[in-house]
Amino acid sequence: MSLKFALVGNPNSGKTCLFNELTGSTQYVGNWPGVTVEKKEGRVKKLKEDVKIVDLPGIYSLSPYSLEEVIARDYLLDEKPDVIINIVDATNLERNLYLTTQLMEFGLPMVVALNMMDEIEAKGDRIDIQALEQTMGIAFVPTVATKGKGINELIQKALQVAKAASAGTLIKPPSPAIFTEMIEKCIEETEKILTSQIKGADFNSRWMVLKLLESDEKVIARINASEALLEAIKPYRERLEKEYDNDVESILADERYRYISQVVSRTVKRKRPSDSMTVSDKIDLIVTNRFLAIPLFFAIMYIVFKLTFGTVGTFAVEYIEVFFSETVVGQLSAWLEAAGAADWLQSLIVDGIVGGVGSVLIYIPQIIILFFFLAILEDSGYMARAAFIMDYFFRKLGLSGKSFIPMLLGFGCSVPAVMATRTLEDEKDRRLTIILTPFMSCGAKLPVYALFAAAFFVAKQSRVVFSIYLLGILVAIFSGFLLKKTVFKGESSPFVMELPPYRVPTFKNLMIHMWDRSKDFITKAGTVIFAAAVLIWFLQSFNFSFQMVEDPAGSILGVIGKAIAPIFAPLGFGDWRAAVAILSGLLAKEVVVATFGILLAVGEVAEGSMELIAALQTYFTPLKAYAFMAFTLLYMPCIAAFGAIKREMNSWKWALFAVGYQTLMAWLVAFLIFQVGSILGFS
Repeated sequence: MSLKFALVGNPNSGKTCLFNELTGSTQYVGNWPGVTVEKKEGRVKKLKEDVKIVDLPGIYSLSPYSLEEVIARDYLLDEKPDVIINIVDATNLERNLYLTTQLMEFGLPMVVALNMMDEIEAKGDRIDIQALEQTMGIAFVPTVATKGKGINELIQKALQVAKAASAGTLIKPPSPAIFTEMIEKCIEETEKILTSQIKGADFNSRWMVLKLLESDEKVIARINASEALLEAIKPYRERLEKEYDNDVESILADERYRYISQVVSRTVKRKRPSDSMTVSDKIDLIVTNRFLAIPLFFAIMYIVFKLTFGTVGTFAVEYIEVFFSETVVGQLSAWLEAAGAADWLQSLIVDGIVGGVGSVLIYIPQIIILFFFLAILEDSGYMARAAFIMDYFFRKLGLSGKSFIPMLLGFGCSVPAVMATRTLEDEKDRRLTIILTPFMSCGAKLPVYALFAAAFFVAKQSRVVFSIYLLGILVAIFSGFLLKKTVFKGESSPFVMELPPYRVPTFKNLMIHMWDRSKDFITKAGTVIFAAAVLIWFLQSFNFSFQMVEDPAGSILGVIGKAIAPIFAPLGFGDWRAAVAILSGLLAKEVVVATFGILLAVGEVAEGSMELIAALQTYFTPLKAYAFMAFTLLYMPCIAAFGAIKREMNSWKWALFAVGYQTLMAWLVAFLIFQVGSILGFS
């Protein structure tokens, strides 16, 4: 028998971590809201039964105010899973049990995973699980998802509940008295009206009544409620609003929290008063301080870049360079010559494939190191603070604080970052964020910065690369201010975020996070960059008559490059090779380095890529190099990111406007850098 379990819980409750433990998935786990945008699926590992787990988006309630809540609620209504596994943060029951009370109203079999019990024990607190089960009438299983504790017990309890429900032997205890007697009476009478007018409907009548009393427009449309039904329910809603002097939704929310407060007071014994300051509170006095927060954020990010492009990163890159130059290129060239391979074949393999792909792969260590440090910041809970900090700053510029989360994802890859804008309810804010997100420097651009920093800024590589990342943020802020005052006028939507407690990241999660982002780069090297390297080698080796040329300037690529080079001349890099490299970057930004590796270094990664660096130094100066890095940072993202922009914008006009604005901004910024730098005497 195939079973389907739905995993539902608040953001930061450990839901995705539990999903990974159950399914063996390597899905990314983060300690900040917004990680899971769409539901994910997987099979429970090491289990005789066929059980599919559906990981629904992290939500705080089932009110359809965000895309995540709509996805979760619609899934539960339409798919009716065999069991709901509700994961709650045991350290914050007051907040997490609100969703639990709403899930109970669906009438579906449910088991609650009481997660993070290790933190409860560490604080000396105690939860009476038996009393909790008796009070709420559902099963609670203590778990520590990060350590795999309680996972087997949880899945066995869910299986037990599912089989009992299927056999019709599941004993349902009386519903707990969440609401007052008056509210319950209104619910009971309204339920009679609903069931008399809509017969044979496939829904839980109690849940539906609560939604109709709240005037939930999506539910009204879902059941196609008649005017007669709405009029019959209206007096009960008015009676409640008059009695409690509030709207029904707020009344029910207040009653749920009152009930939860009573449950927690009876079942949770705290060693310290609930209002005493936690370690996270004490750290936040500094980290979220209105004067120290932003300088501290930039200081932390600078340290990350210093380690990535300083001693640690440089040593790792040099090791990979030696491997390519002495082992791969040397032995491969000798083998091809000994085998009597044709000159064109040697050129294709050594100059094209190895030179193009190898010139990118040598920067893998720095990419992995950067993602490792970012994983620490995210999984520790610091990045949630960064979003909170930036909300105040963003709002001053007319942006939504929610925009920070997609922009943060943009440091990894623009594609998921653009998709993450779905969490923004306001259409203007969403489109504006889509336009700004590619200004955040994705991992694919990192090899370009690393190459030019090593060639022109040897003594201050980390500072130069950090300044490029900072430039992207500043351009995004300026663009947000400009576009909000012109194209996207209007108020920004409010930003609400629960700050998770600080936690020590687990080694497993750090590795998952680091690998999840790094594997995309490595996969590109074996697919997109490989194909691009072959294509670029062919275009720079043959002319339009398909005759092999000695001088690449007369090749197909040379002719195309010379035609578009004048566009970049005012920016300081009007050479056709630079123009072609920029054009190739539309496939993937890593291809920019591969293109230079083929065109300038004739493919050889010799002497620790010194040949490529020496070749670059004949065409660029430090000022021109910095302008080129700035243009690479800001111009139109890769084709995959453009596809994501088109899908999310759902409009060719807006998608073309987005990439057109990004490229125009790239040209203007690079122009100012080069022209102002030249006037000031920089070379």
